[in-house]
Amino acid sequence: MSDYLVIVESPAKAKTIERYLGKKYKVKASMGHVRDLPKSQMGVDIEHNYEPKYITIRGKGPILKELRTAAKKAKKVYLAADPDREGEAIAWHLAHSLDVDITSNCRVIFNEITKDAIKESFKHPRPINMDLVDAQQARRVLDRLVGYNISPLLWKKVKKGLSAGRVQSVAVRLIIDRENEIKNFVPEEYWSIEGSFKKGKDPFQAAFYGVGGKKVKLTSEEDVKNILGKVKGDQFIVDTVTKKERRRNPAKPFTTSSLQQEAARKLNFRAKKTMMLAQQLYEGIDLGKEGTVGLITYMRTDSTRISDLAKNEAAEYITASYGQEYKGTGGRKEKKAVNTQDAHEAIRPTSTMREPNSVKAYLSRDQLRLYKLIWERFVASQMAPAVMDTVAVDLKNGEVIFRATGSQIKFPGFMKVYVEGTDDQLEEKENVLPAFSEGEHVKAEKLDPKQHFTQPPPRYTEARLVKALEELGIGRPSTYAPTLDTIQKRGYVALDNRRFVPTELGEIVLELIMEFFPEILDVEFTAKMESNLDEIEEGQLVWVKLIDDFYKGFEKNLKKAEEEMKEVEIKDEYAGEDCEKCGNPMVIKMGRYGKFMACSNFPDCRNTKPIVKHIGVQCPKCHKGSIVERKSKKKRIFFGCDRYPECDFLSWDKPLERPCPKCEGLLVEKKLKKGKQVQCSNCTYKEQPQE
Repeated sequence: MSDYLVIVESPAKAKTIERYLGKKYKVKASMGHVRDLPKSQMGVDIEHNYEPKYITIRGKGPILKELRTAAKKAKKVYLAADPDREGEAIAWHLAHSLDVDITSNCRVIFNEITKDAIKESFKHPRPINMDLVDAQQARRVLDRLVGYNISPLLWKKVKKGLSAGRVQSVAVRLIIDRENEIKNFVPEEYWSIEGSFKKGKDPFQAAFYGVGGKKVKLTSEEDVKNILGKVKGDQFIVDTVTKKERRRNPAKPFTTSSLQQEAARKLNFRAKKTMMLAQQLYEGIDLGKEGTVGLITYMRTDSTRISDLAKNEAAEYITASYGQEYKGTGGRKEKKAVNTQDAHEAIRPTSTMREPNSVKAYLSRDQLRLYKLIWERFVASQMAPAVMDTVAVDLKNGEVIFRATGSQIKFPGFMKVYVEGTDDQLEEKENVLPAFSEGEHVKAEKLDPKQHFTQPPPRYTEARLVKALEELGIGRPSTYAPTLDTIQKRGYVALDNRRFVPTELGEIVLELIMEFFPEILDVEFTAKMESNLDEIEEGQLVWVKLIDDFYKGFEKNLKKAEEEMKEVEIKDEYAGEDCEKCGNPMVIKMGRYGKFMACSNFPDCRNTKPIVKHIGVQCPKCHKGSIVERKSKKKRIFFGCDRYPECDFLSWDKPLERPCPKCEGLLVEKKLKKGKQVQCSNCTYKEQPQE
């Protein structure tokens, strides 16, 4: 018989921890929550202080029975769920189900699953923190009151299967607001003049800056002609040379939000995939002789704080691997952002010494890519700033000034390991200019005017939306990925080229919620609610009062909506073809996995088929069919013949109509990280990449 029973959420975590604790400890998994509000009813007693009605989750009976048996045999039960509100609530539910005294030292928390961290955490067990539990209960009850009251209204007035939630509704609003900004955007014309210059035999680029020492904006072709009319000949004088040394600091280690954003930029991972892989790295990976080890710290955090132990180990690694000059001074002060709970450390490797290459053999390709990203970001965050030599050279022809700028890395510092990605700009590149002396002459080879138009704000990618939600204080680290998943599953938004676009259904639902429940879509209201939940966690606010204050106004809006909300008919869109089985028109329907074609004669005719997009290219294999765009089960776009299965032609790259000029083979458009490239699928022919 084991002396001690330890309960965690997952079997992977249980296996790792049991190995560290020894024979006296038995570690079992609860497989997440064991109790929750019922799905079939509200489960909140509004008349009696919003008392939640918890029931055993369907399918968890055998697990609970096994845990109860083990608990009775053990001298002591430790509850070691994740170190956050959700984990505290799981521990509390388990304590109730297993008759464990919540005031006893039964709760154990750790930020990383390593031998030292586990052993240390069991030296300091504590009672269950009811403030944390109440904060989680408040969120659960709040979301249940909103969802289980508004959703039936939407089913009745719009269509079945819809839902409304606090965070998801605001996320949809942001996407729709951005789409409206794009539709209403009026582009403005502006011009630039790019100059190709030579100093002796050395070519370099410079751009028009201004006239008579003042910066001038070019807004029309007339402005450009006016400037070019002032340029006399092709000789320019080097007027001023300004040299500066600039320091660039490394990015801070990852939080949940910044990890999701960077994994999207650099690895093309969706938020859901990032969190799934991070969970695996946190819970433990079998490293052969070393056994199962947690490779990263807890992955749900909004803090960039790092323990002194981790800092010291990183400093040791950096000094040994790169030299003393690459070690950071640790002098940067971490400013705690508004709405940051700061409950855990940043996401980092549990050991800096465990380089990505040393664990490569034990990880899947995607696990390795994410671990490498986390490891490099952390190591870089502890390194010295990069030092850049920058130079700005003003070239004068009469009163007209062109400016050439360049930079050179003097000392790479953290950039030797990692450089943070960006959403919209290319990464900084070195632009080395020739050496200049004031007063010398350079020659203008060509002055090239270019017309431009201002661009509308970009649509939200997953990374941009997560960043926006975080900056506005909407949701918390654990909510970002499920929120993005839900709004897509409900059909409120769709992804087009990895960017969110609202659907007609999303716009209809948002309009109804905006009319009758404006506070649900109010960004400031939702952010304030998050702050109130934090106050409950800190013991400064009673959760029942928060719910009561919200529900009084919400209930009035609910009654008004039930009386006044009109039914909305979403008309089926004609698909442009007739049903091959009964001859009636085919219409476009919205299903769980997106749009599809169905017969308008339903239920008498149940014919359905996927929507295919013809790209206007004849099949190169059978020469009878045409190429259509399809989606794989993993939502990846590919191209195939519309005569499938008779013809099995398939290509991940988009086929083009024109043939290869070299061999008459099939030309395809290959997507690069930054742009597209046309190349032949049969020979070595390639065209210049296009952005």
